[in-house]
Amino acid sequence: MDQTDPRAARRDPTGSGGFTDLATSAFRVDRDRIAASPFFARLGGVTQVVSAGGSGLLHNRLTHSLKVAQVARAIAERIGADGDSAGLAAKLGGCDPDVAEAAALAHDLGHPPFGHLGEQTLDRIARHRFGLADGFEGNAQTFRILTTTDVRGPSAVGLDLTAAVRAAVLKYPWARLHFPDPHPSGLPVPPRGATEPDGAPGTGASKFSAYCTELDDFAQARAPFAGRIEGWQQTVEASVMDTADDIAYAIHDLQDFHRIGVLQHAPVAAELGEWLAHALELAALDDATLEAEQRRPGRSLERLRRRMHAKDAWIVDDDAFASAVARVHAELVDGLLAGAFDGSIEAEQATAAFSTGWTTRLVDGVVVVAAPPTRAGHVALRPAQWHEVQVLKFVHRRFVLLRPDLALHQRGQASLVATLVDALDAWLLDRDEASRLPRRLHDLVELAHAEYAALARETPGLLVGATGEPMDGADAVRGLARGRAVIDFVASLTDRQAVTLLDALSGRAAQPWSDSFVL
Repeated sequence: MDQTDPRAARRDPTGSGGFTDLATSAFRVDRDRIAASPFFARLGGVTQVVSAGGSGLLHNRLTHSLKVAQVARAIAERIGADGDSAGLAAKLGGCDPDVAEAAALAHDLGHPPFGHLGEQTLDRIARHRFGLADGFEGNAQTFRILTTTDVRGPSAVGLDLTAAVRAAVLKYPWARLHFPDPHPSGLPVPPRGATEPDGAPGTGASKFSAYCTELDDFAQARAPFAGRIEGWQQTVEASVMDTADDIAYAIHDLQDFHRIGVLQHAPVAAELGEWLAHALELAALDDATLEAEQRRPGRSLERLRRRMHAKDAWIVDDDAFASAVARVHAELVDGLLAGAFDGSIEAEQATAAFSTGWTTRLVDGVVVVAAPPTRAGHVALRPAQWHEVQVLKFVHRRFVLLRPDLALHQRGQASLVATLVDALDAWLLDRDEASRLPRRLHDLVELAHAEYAALARETPGLLVGATGEPMDGADAVRGLARGRAVIDFVASLTDRQAVTLLDALSGRAAQPWSDSFVL
């Protein structure tokens, strides 16, 4: 990509500040800066689904991100090699493999300790305890890291990435409440993530990619795409990253839980086999009966089929769904799960073949779409592969995520995160200890205070509390800054660092520092 292309624009295009980059391509520089970031390195200690515990058998956020990057680059290169797809992508704003890879490497930087469980806990605390209207969201935290809290770019504020890469990480290109106006939640069929979560009216979009403090960077990153895509649509490269994330997630978590013996042949075979054998009878059941019988095999899969009709009528097809269930049954139930994983060469080969086969099939199913529906991006899967991903993800959710033993584990992690936030906030409020705060926490407080003070001066309409009430005055600014700083600090920890820090704050640590955390 030519350096004069507006997509390659940075806030600090001179590269000043004593920062040395090894690459000459602006987009390759971005990829290198993300890979060299300590925020990227910490993903090796952050839960994907459950903590790996050093076994090496389970993916963490780092290994997941590497696989997403591998798939994203493959998709982008295939688009570039196909004349029609490449031409359409160029009209829509471009599809550079380095940009897609960089966005994929960065897409999970904002995940806090303990994965999605930590994300939900921090969001609740941010809104209810600290009055932060945009709470906490992993995608928005990623954008904040890249543009604000990381310091390895030339200006020491963020990474000074190109507009293209910053735009490519905007998986949900809107804010929770404020931006854009009109908000995409008001569309007749809103994009995925733009609507409020069930049971939480008035809280804004359930998924979003920028806090109110980063809206200037958001607007600058999206500016080169004006007139090419709708304001609520992902860029082509963001859509590549999103699709690659779906593909990697659908495959490698199933591998993980097969390896450790959690994903068992019998219950998966019963669920898929029962639905395949009695699809017509299950379709005839009313919703109340289906709900009452949800523990019986086949019922959960039928509920998935109905939810897909309700949410994704633009693509759902019963024949394609049945074919997807049959293919997953053949390749997962009769294939991978038919033999227990015992660490043998044969078992390793079966696992590798499952991963390679499915990745190839799903990547081959990627197409570029000129005018996608609002719930899809410009880069999408063909109907057959789209249905297969839904069924693969269903197996993971139904037979791993909904297990009571995992819920027990996660409730303890949620309690740990909440207790840690309380302890750090109490430390910040202790005037006698102000001079002994962790330097990183102190710096984050100063940064957040400057941001909220600037909002109060320049765009006070964005400064509202969690219930929508206007926030003004020095005390309000200090309170919001303290809350955002504590959330930023906790979100930047690994799983082990969070545990170790809470042990220290609770008086349970036997020494003032450890190999996992030094203040």
